[in-house]
Amino acid sequence: MSYRVIIAGGGVAALETALALRAAAEDYVSVSLVAPESEFTYRPLAVAEPFRVGEVRRFPLAQLASRAGAALRAGAVARVDAAEKIFVLEDGRTVEYDALVVALGARPRPAISGALTFRGPESNAELAGLLEAATAGAVHRIVFAVPTTTTWPLPLYELALLAAEYFADRGTRTVEVVLVTPEHRPLELFGAEASEAIAELLDIRGVQLQTSVIPMTYENGLLSAAGRPAIDADAVVALPRLNGPALPGLPHDRAGFIPTDAHGRVPGTTDVYAAGDCTQFPLKQGGIATQQADATAATIAAELGAAEDRPVPRPVLRGLLLTGFVPRYLRSDGRTTHSVVDTEPLWWPPAKIVGRYLAPFLADHLALGPEPSAGAWHGAIEVEIEVDPKNSASWSAV
Repeated sequence: MSYRVIIAGGGVAALETALALRAAAEDYVSVSLVAPESEFTYRPLAVAEPFRVGEVRRFPLAQLASRAGAALRAGAVARVDAAEKIFVLEDGRTVEYDALVVALGARPRPAISGALTFRGPESNAELAGLLEAATAGAVHRIVFAVPTTTTWPLPLYELALLAAEYFADRGTRTVEVVLVTPEHRPLELFGAEASEAIAELLDIRGVQLQTSVIPMTYENGLLSAAGRPAIDADAVVALPRLNGPALPGLPHDRAGFIPTDAHGRVPGTTDVYAAGDCTQFPLKQGGIATQQADATAATIAAELGAAEDRPVPRPVLRGLLLTGFVPRYLRSDGRTTHSVVDTEPLWWPPAKIVGRYLAPFLADHLALGPEPSAGAWHGAIEVEIEVDPKNSASWSAV
């Protein structure tokens, strides 16, 4: 009988785990996804939808799971009994497993009261309405505010740049676009080179940048900020704070996030793993989620004898910044202050979500990546986990 791996979730980390297990241990495991949703939503393009320069795409999850070598079970996990190796669904059904991978993602919550919280596709209609009001002359100053709780601010930079381009294309010259952030430099997690390039890009596009600002609340046309005067605004757009699933039966912190070691194991349990935004790893980003998923799959495969080793992952950060014109590809390995920023792809396929298995899978099966053009491979970086055998840092480490 095959070793039963159950993956709780139907998003990026869940699909990457299934694909990685198929690659590493297809003859050893049977894989099932358990998720309440029936569709997989490619969420990173949500920032483009209100500006009519892109659209969110959705695909039948059962079909994707099948192509990834997994079955799909409908249901939402209510609690886990790790000692008995079962979990209970919200409808009372129980599911047995040999190994459980929790990939339930995170829950968005408002971070700045009074602001328009951009949650993804769910917020597109509200943001589109704000753009229409500004174009009609009813809104003159829009502030895009990065909350202190946000560890992946890139989508807000995209919103600000796309808004500036949107107004320029329509000849709307009376709307100011402002971006405020607690960062000392724009997108500083990518390093100095990327920050300088993004600062220059924001200036060219007419986006007013204010760094080292901690936004608090928005009320009566003023965005309050810690330790400094309030900022005038006719509207404020902010990213959400995130909470973990706080799944009963598994350890989690006050925000609901699940701790893991460097190989994805959940401490204090046997054969329970976690990957993606539901974990304590501070950076919530699709590419990081796929690297966690790959590490988890490699660990399961090694313990079954399907692989020889379990490399310790060292997160590599990649981001594709939509600008309304030429996108920017950003990359940092976190070891130094060095970063790479280019208008040419730094990986292939040049997708928003970079995953060793998921990116080519989506490009091949769902046309979520362009065909290689002449010279497209020049300077490209192969999509893979980069590992450092001497680094034993946990995924839950800051």
